[in-house]
Amino acid sequence: MDFKEISLADFTGALASKTSVPGGGGASALVASIGIALGDMVGEFTVGKKKYIDVEPEIIKLMEKAQSLREELLECINADAVAFEPLSKAYAIPKDDPSRQQIMEKCLKDAAGVPFRILQLGCEAIDLQRDFADKGSVIMISDAATGVALLEGAIKGAAINVKINTKSMTDTEYANELNAKVDVLLKEYIEKARAIYTEVANRI
Repeated sequence: MDFKEISLADFTGALASKTSVPGGGGASALVASIGIALGDMVGEFTVGKKKYIDVEPEIIKLMEKAQSLREELLECINADAVAFEPLSKAYAIPKDDPSRQQIMEKCLKDAAGVPFRILQLGCEAIDLQRDFADKGSVIMISDAATGVALLEGAIKGAAINVKINTKSMTDTEYANELNAKVDVLLKEYIEKARAIYTEVANRI
């Protein structure tokens, strides 16, 4: 199933059902794509206005980047489902099977890789939202703040979906390194997202 092509009703219905995919990773990707789409909308209402002619070239570049991020995040919904399916099958391998550990380890790393990418993309989107909030149309700043609030939730969701997989890895060095990268990004970008939201709220 192509999760990025189905209706919102079907997608949320699938999330609510007793199925492994889509799950938290895919949901985080969707929320992040919505968050950056709101930033792109700020740009759309800024371009072409005389008041913002000086920043128009920069806003256009921001919009192009936002569109690219949104598209990649939507692709991550399916990628997350594809990565999880082999892992769900690996859990069913008998524990006395000598190949189980090696298979599990590869599946866990693959399954952690997609939400880590979602986390990275969400962080990039928060940086863009900073510029949309600062330079975009003032009548749209509430949408920039809404977008950044969604992105904060999305990166938290992505992070926890990395860690649920690293927790089961036997390669503890790899797991610890990935967890450390997640923690660094989360600390930096949660602070950034909250600062943007607060600054916008204070301007309203």
